[in-house]
Amino acid sequence: MSKIAVLTSGLQYDIVGKNPERQAAISAATAHVTGFLSDMRKRGHPVFHLQLLNEPDDPLAERYDGRVPALRGTAGAEVITEFLDPDDIVQERSKDSGFYETDLHERLQAIGVETLILIGLQTQICIQTTAADAFFRGYIVGVPSDCVFSAVEADRQRALEWLEGYCATVADSEEILRTIDENGGLPRKETKTP
Repeated sequence: MSKIAVLTSGLQYDIVGKNPERQAAISAATAHVTGFLSDMRKRGHPVFHLQLLNEPDDPLAERYDGRVPALRGTAGAEVITEFLDPDDIVQERSKDSGFYETDLHERLQAIGVETLILIGLQTQICIQTTAADAFFRGYIVGVPSDCVFSAVEADRQRALEWLEGYCATVADSEEILRTIDENGGLPRKETKTP
């Protein structure tokens, strides 16, 4: 099995549909992101979709005009069809990080994954927290800068700078693919102390 896996975050109908900024960002990038996912699948790398599922009584769940989005069993909680392939794995989660109180780490370890490529929404929340949790668990982390999104561009840029400075290789998707093809993977990020 591949030592590299892709994790998508927030590519669900309710999450993308929260506001016009998210909808516009994902709509404009759908062809590019689906192309990247296809390229990774062709190389034999599994795709895990981190599916946020909220409980109606969760006091910490974000409300959209008083409504809790992405409730289990609702159409809004589903991964957007364009990004989903029959061989993909849907990983349920209840918080921003894909690792928090889930069996994601165990599932990845069971198939020998060492490197994670993170894409989707929101760069400064779900991507950043999942990347940090992956790094803490010893994974090599890559973030294709043209496959992560935020409703506010300044938030995305700030998160990318933090990720690059701390725990991830940040480059555009073409460079990520080229590095994987030429080197068999991405370099491990070294922690820097002042």
